[in-house]
Amino acid sequence: MAGDVRAFVLAMLLLLFGCAGKNDGRELVRFWAMGREGEVVAELIPAFERLHPEIRVEVQQIPWTAAHEKLLTAFAGNVTPDVSQLGSSWVPELVALGALEPLDSRIAASRVISRDDYFPGIWASNTIGKRIWGVPWYSDTRILFYRSDLLREAGFAKPPATWAEWMRAMRAIKAKGAASDFAVFLPTNEYEPLLALGLQQPDELLREGGRYGNFRAPGFARASNFYFNLFTEGLAPRATNTQISNIYDEFAKGHFAFIITGPWNIGEFKRRLPPERQDDWMTAPLPGPEGPGVSIAGGASLGVFARSKHKDAAWKLVEYLQRPEVQLRFFELTGDLPPRRSVWNAPVLASDRYATAFRDQLERVRAPPAVPEWERIGTQLRIVGERAVAGQVTPGGFRAALDADVDRMLEKRRWKLDREARQ
Repeated sequence: MAGDVRAFVLAMLLLLFGCAGKNDGRELVRFWAMGREGEVVAELIPAFERLHPEIRVEVQQIPWTAAHEKLLTAFAGNVTPDVSQLGSSWVPELVALGALEPLDSRIAASRVISRDDYFPGIWASNTIGKRIWGVPWYSDTRILFYRSDLLREAGFAKPPATWAEWMRAMRAIKAKGAASDFAVFLPTNEYEPLLALGLQQPDELLREGGRYGNFRAPGFARASNFYFNLFTEGLAPRATNTQISNIYDEFAKGHFAFIITGPWNIGEFKRRLPPERQDDWMTAPLPGPEGPGVSIAGGASLGVFARSKHKDAAWKLVEYLQRPEVQLRFFELTGDLPPRRSVWNAPVLASDRYATAFRDQLERVRAPPAVPEWERIGTQLRIVGERAVAGQVTPGGFRAALDADVDRMLEKRRWKLDREARQ
C-alpha cells in the first residue's frame, strides 16, 4: 500500500511540474491537424514561434478516420481547438453549427493572403452565404492518369479533351487488347468520377437553394448515362478497388489504360510501376462534354473556431502557413498541391511533367453543393451508383431513387430555410 501511495504522489508531482514547465508565459494556440499533414506540420512550427516568440503552438495530430466526429464532439463539449485543418466538405456543416469564425475582415486586412492568387474553385469551397469561413491550405482534384504508349498504339497522339474523343480512344484501346482487358478502371465503390462528370454539367446537383435533389435534370442524366455506358460496353470492369489485387500491377500490364485519380498517385506511380514502364504513363485534365472539363474542388482548409479565446494568435498561424515559401516547403514535405498559383512557379513544381495537368485542372474545378448534408449525399451517390453498375436498377431508376433519398435527407434543411424566410 505504501508503495502505491508513493507511486501516486510521484505521478502527481511529475504531472504538476510537467504542466508548470509548459506554462512559460506565452499565448497557447491549439492546432488540430489530420493524418500525414498532422505529422509534418510540426516541422514548420519552430520557425513560426521564432517569428512570434510570444506564441506557443500545440499541434495535435488526429487520424482522418476520426477527425470529423472528433470536431463535432469537441464543439458539443465546448472544447474546440483554436485553429484546425478542415476537410472541404466539412465547412458547410461547421458553419451551420456556428462553430467557425468568419474571416472576411481578417483576409481583407492581410498582407499575406491575396484572394486573386488562389485557384477560384478552391477558394469558393470556403465561401458560404457570401462570407469566407476558411482559407485553403492545400488543394486536391481528380484527373486522368493514362498509358501514353497504349493510346499511341490505338492511333491517338494526344490525350482526349472531349467525351467523344475519350470514348473513341477507349473503344480503340479495348478493341486492340485481350478479351480480359479494359480501357478504364472506375472503382464502383468510389463516387468521385461520377461526381466529377456531374459537376461538368450546367445543371446544379441540388435545386432551389439546396432544398431538393436535382439528379433527374438533363445535365446529370447525360453525365450518368455516359458513366454507366462505360460498364455496359465492357470498357470498364464492374469491380471495386478492393477486388483489384494491385492497381499498379494491372496498369503496368496494360489491363486498363485510364484511371481517374488524385495527386497522391504521382508518387505511387513513380514508386510502384516497374522501370520499363516509367516512360509509358502520363497525366491529363479530365475531358468534358465539349472540351476540357471541370473536376472536383477538394483539399483541406484552415479555420479559426468561434469559441477560441486566442483568435488573433490563431490567425497569425493561419497567415504564416499561407506564405508562399511555407506552402512550398509544405508541398516538399507532403506532396500536397498548393492552392496558390504563385507557388506553382517554383522549379520543383513547374518542371514536374506529371503535376502540370493538375495545375491546368485546378483552374477548372467546382466544389460539391455547400450543404451540411453533403457527406451523406455523397455516400448515397456511391451506394445507389453501385446498384446501377451491377444492373440492379436502371440509370433512370438510379436518378429517381437518388432524388428521393436526397429529398428525405434535406427535409430538415427545407424546414429550417422556410422558417427563416418567414421570420
